[in-house]
Amino acid sequence: MKIHSFKQILLLIGTSALLFSCGTSRQFQRSTVETEGLYGAVENTDSTTIATQPWEELFTDPFLKNLITEGLANNPDMQIAVQRVLEAEAYFTQGKAALLPGVSARASQNYTRNPESVYPNGPRDVTSYQLGLEASWEIDIWGKLRSSKRAAYANLLATDAGQKAVQTRLISTIAMYYYQLAALDAKLEITKQTVANNIDLVETMKVLKESGLVTGAAIVQSEAARYAAEVTLPDLDQQIRETENALSTLLGRVPGPVERGSLSEQEINSTLASGIPAQLLDNRPDVMQAEFQVMQAYELTNNARAYFYPSLTLTASSGFGATELDELLDPSSFAANVIGGLAAPIFQKKANVTRLKVAETKQEAALQNLKSTLLQAGQEVNDALSLYDNSEKKMVLRDSQLEALEKSVEYTQELLSFGSATYTEVLNAQQSLLGAQLSQVNDQIQQLTAVVSLYRALGGGWR
Repeated sequence: MKIHSFKQILLLIGTSALLFSCGTSRQFQRSTVETEGLYGAVENTDSTTIATQPWEELFTDPFLKNLITEGLANNPDMQIAVQRVLEAEAYFTQGKAALLPGVSARASQNYTRNPESVYPNGPRDVTSYQLGLEASWEIDIWGKLRSSKRAAYANLLATDAGQKAVQTRLISTIAMYYYQLAALDAKLEITKQTVANNIDLVETMKVLKESGLVTGAAIVQSEAARYAAEVTLPDLDQQIRETENALSTLLGRVPGPVERGSLSEQEINSTLASGIPAQLLDNRPDVMQAEFQVMQAYELTNNARAYFYPSLTLTASSGFGATELDELLDPSSFAANVIGGLAAPIFQKKANVTRLKVAETKQEAALQNLKSTLLQAGQEVNDALSLYDNSEKKMVLRDSQLEALEKSVEYTQELLSFGSATYTEVLNAQQSLLGAQLSQVNDQIQQLTAVVSLYRALGGGWR
């Protein structure tokens, strides 16, 4: 009869647990996140995206590839991210173990001296010895421990996505610094060539002055134009040094020169395919991280809700006990017991209510963070696509401008030699040509930056 009643109680508890766990456990649904129109006016139904292209294929410059490889191996932020993943793995392993019983061993010696007034016939001095095992197991009938385990797993996935986010950011930053160095090198060469041309112009002005075609003012003005260009050389050298140092820090090395190719050698081996916005959930690491954090928040809310229900604990112990040490391991000294306990919270000083309220607010905050991260990602994709399109238009127009300015310099110099143009026209033409040449470098770096920015915005670089 007692066994039958015990079975009925267990059946009732099990049925209640199933019903309550189904009612209290809630999971995050990705369908609640809106991704339509994240790229703004950019409409695309093709799922092809450069985010799935490995960085080793996207970048063709061998020097840049070597720098990225070095950065991934030595960058301090990258190493910190790896350690955070290992930390999350340890917590996840601990979370899985929470479903198992806790077992401990005990060994003790207890000495008691009894008062003679209570024990007039003895015994006065009693020594006892105990040796045994104890086990305690909380049966997870409401899913509290399982929710905790799933939260730890979601945290592991979020941390891993965080490491991938560090990697994509590192790759794009190294590439941008590299392109900046190539652009500064190009500007330095253009400026040096302009200085050399201005030196030749000064000599030309001196010859023309002897012929009476120009005055001394022309010589002075041409010399001023030469120094105006030459004075920018130290600034360019300083910018190169600072950019090299910044790149060296990213690579985890001390400041120093960085081996590199020229700007004219830089090519991007990819078609600018952005795919569809929904792919950000699977490709962009910071979006993935935010989504996993929402999943973790949902599980922590489930865990907090489970505290309102009774907890069922089984405790068992077994071992040996004796008053004489040489009798401790005797079979007659063996003892064991099993205790089942059901504890329900009644008044917990609002601890459970507060725990649930905090979990729900964190859940909503995590969901809003996911939406914000998606909006930021969509903006970055739209900005990068627009930047690339405008840089292409500028490069076409810049080529026409340079062609016209080169002819202007050539024509004004010829006209000056015949006295049909003034020295100011020559100087203005050369200054305009220098400005256009430097702007062309900016256009090139803008286009390369747009490609790198789009690659990162879509989540490329971690595969």
